[in-house]
Amino acid sequence: MRKRLMTTVAAGVLGGALVLSGCSTGGDQDQATPSSTSQHEGHGSSGSSSDSGGMEHPMDGGPAPEGIEKAASPKYPVGTEVKLTADHMEGMDGAPATIAGAYDTYTYAVNFTPTTGGDPVKDHKWVVQEEIKDAGDQRVADGTEVTLEAEHMEGMKGAKATIASSTDETVYMVDYESDGMKMTNHKWVVESEIKPAS
Repeated sequence: MRKRLMTTVAAGVLGGALVLSGCSTGGDQDQATPSSTSQHEGHGSSGSSSDSGGMEHPMDGGPAPEGIEKAASPKYPVGTEVKLTADHMEGMDGAPATIAGAYDTYTYAVNFTPTTGGDPVKDHKWVVQEEIKDAGDQRVADGTEVTLEAEHMEGMKGAKATIASSTDETVYMVDYESDGMKMTNHKWVVESEIKPAS
């Protein structure tokens, strides 16, 4: 029994080490499973792919954060077919999408260092007011240091961040497909990063 337990523990530790190495920002990107994650690249407005170092992003973003207010009359209501112009991830710019949620809140681009280590992430777009610890209901000023509650990527929740910029545009969760991978409830794109499908 003891030998079996030790083997199980050793296998668990090894498995955990493999999972952690797969989440590393500087490691091989082919370790991500297409069915569960996608590589996050080019968060900055410049579209460079070095901003996030290829951090993994869940294929299902999950529900909107508690307390976020649904937009009363969004330009793109839930269910609307649109085209994305954001370049947060490879294959996103120009991808057809469906609006999964529309919200009125403050939305922020942030600079942060993942809690899992690795290179700092610059100009990550986007985090909403409700994903910042103790943010209250007032717009947070640029340059303010905050703690992230968002779980968009490995190492984001609990990370210390600095507000790079903000907007009060309507913000959307979207479902879209790119390179054969289906993303659901992707968080977030703002209205200026969306155009009509036709």
